[in-house]
Amino acid sequence: MHIIKLLIRNAFRHKLRTGLTILGITVAILAFGLLRTVIDAWYAGVEASSANRLVTRNAISLVFPLPLSYKEKIRQIEGVSQVSWGNWFGGIYIEEKNFFPNFAVDPRTYLEMYPEFRLPPDQMSAVLRDRKAAVAGRKLAEKYGWKIGDSVTLKGTIFPGNWEFVLKGIYTGRDKGTDETQFFFHWDYLNEGLRKAASGRSDTVGFYMIGIANPSLAAPISVAVDSTFRNSLAETLTETERAFNLSFVAMTDAIVMAIQAVSFVVIIIILAVTANTMAMTARERIGEYAVFKTLGFRTYHIAGLIFGESYVITMTGTALGILLTFPAAEAFGDAMSQYLPVFIVDRETILMDCAAGLLVGTLAAVIPTWRAVTIRIADGLRRIG
Repeated sequence: MHIIKLLIRNAFRHKLRTGLTILGITVAILAFGLLRTVIDAWYAGVEASSANRLVTRNAISLVFPLPLSYKEKIRQIEGVSQVSWGNWFGGIYIEEKNFFPNFAVDPRTYLEMYPEFRLPPDQMSAVLRDRKAAVAGRKLAEKYGWKIGDSVTLKGTIFPGNWEFVLKGIYTGRDKGTDETQFFFHWDYLNEGLRKAASGRSDTVGFYMIGIANPSLAAPISVAVDSTFRNSLAETLTETERAFNLSFVAMTDAIVMAIQAVSFVVIIIILAVTANTMAMTARERIGEYAVFKTLGFRTYHIAGLIFGESYVITMTGTALGILLTFPAAEAFGDAMSQYLPVFIVDRETILMDCAAGLLVGTLAAVIPTWRAVTIRIADGLRRIG
């Protein structure tokens, strides 16, 4: 306990300098934590993917449709346990800035395949009974103040027109990483509208979701699905849900790499700031260390004092940075929910913050310690006064 008091008093002997150093470390750790959380949020869809789901789309591009008739042929393939289908709708709520993921799906099979979307039984029954029914995620409903029974109108971009829905369900996520900002409705409702408009796009889907009982058979089942429709007018490309989601993230690899690089540059900045403080401290106390040697203090005693002081400064800043990361991440996540629906500070990020603080504290004290323990007593005593 006396040692800890001594380290704290030494660390705050120059209160302004130490305070500014801690402030710099706090800001840097906060920035590091937020940047790492942004990277985690970028990959949230990939991490939430299930090994039991495959995605089938048009082999040319996702924008080209597939015939609805494919679903029966897919069901007959060995190893397939479930089949669902849907379209990316791309609707806008009131104005263009109100953008969120919205899909036309088959609600029964879709929700069976996505057990992480939890919908109360009474709401599920109401959704299945009404073709104009829609389901929204909890965060999305809270953002726009929607309640069960509210009318929601989306302006179609891919499918022109004003499409009216009745909110009959609000789902919650089973896991903390579940996206609660999606909006989906009956594919049949969309298809009926397309038939009435005689657009030529009815009875087609944008993708198929395939449930498999054995994830180890994902590759042969994917090959079997694609082989079934080879040389047809609409050939398919089937891949795991993880690979499908990763293909979208891969488009922004350069951005992710830049964010990762900046996050590590922040650590270098912390090291420079702390090392400068410790170097100044050690230089000012060379005389004191010489006196300690005269009194019989060993090398490890002096090293312990310098390293301990460095850890007090860096870990105080690290602790403050970690504490500020949570409210900052919550505010940032709310502001960016349209683009990063899952924005959670992961335990791994906190561990990386702590590791960064310890690493900086260690490296910053190495050179000052070496100078203090190698200086001769006579040379150190000359600096007194």
